[in-house]
Amino acid sequence: MNYYNKHAKEYIDNTKNVDMKEYYDIFESYIDSNAKILDIGFGSGRDSLYFKNKGYNVYSIDNVKEFYDYAKSIGLDKVYCISIEDINYNNEFDAIWACASLLHIELNKLEYVFNKCYKALKNNGVMYVSFKYGTFEGFIYDRYFTYLNEDSFNNIIKATNFKIEKILIKEDKLNRDIKWLNIILKK
Repeated sequence: MNYYNKHAKEYIDNTKNVDMKEYYDIFESYIDSNAKILDIGFGSGRDSLYFKNKGYNVYSIDNVKEFYDYAKSIGLDKVYCISIEDINYNNEFDAIWACASLLHIELNKLEYVFNKCYKALKNNGVMYVSFKYGTFEGFIYDRYFTYLNEDSFNNIIKATNFKIEKILIKEDKLNRDIKWLNIILKK
């Protein structure tokens, strides 16, 4: 959080225009046009704004105050400055979007977080989540990361009631030398 508080403008500028259409299309193929979506760790607000403009009922959470302020300035209205670990939703959302956000949760806390997400979803709800691909856990330039691969992700999810619908391993949209593990889960 401290990293993003210091580098919020730089992060927003670097991510707000990234083309996520491929992932939006996959995610939207699982949800109805009037879905209520929870965007976890919304950052630049790019994804929340996209979903809002498509007519979805979007709730956005992030624990970085600068992201919250920016989201309000670009017209997002259901924005909350809260951590995923502190949510307490129950059977409320049709879908959850967690793009490159849960990778900042410690590995030993991910099961807890996924169970909170499961609880927040309605029956048959879906969740999109992405992690940097690999086996690393620790700090890089003052940010904590948990990288996952298929095996480590499966180890976490088997302790929840989620079912894996789709796993995609894709190149980085910012042309960095990393891959991403993209997953669709279903309640």
